[in-house]
Amino acid sequence: MEDQPAWQAHAAFMDGLHASGFLLLVGPLEGTPDVLLIVRADSAADTEGRLAADPWVANGLLRLKQIARWTLRLGSLGA
Repeated sequence: MEDQPAWQAHAAFMDGLHASGFLLLVGPLEGTPDVLLIVRADSAADTEGRLAADPWVANGLLRLKQIARWTLRLGSLGA
């Protein structure tokens, strides 16, 4: 992953989204080229809008496949 174009710009962008509280959990899905992002957002449009500024979206390395509302039933991600 770190060898892909614009890695440092993408990593800095994602670090900023995490620091702001938007990105809660991020990681690759084993055995696939996909990555799961758990975000705190008001809507799918909010999610799309915030991720649109990622350098990897601009160069086609990041593409949203699905946005789905999720309700946490057990455990806690903090406030």
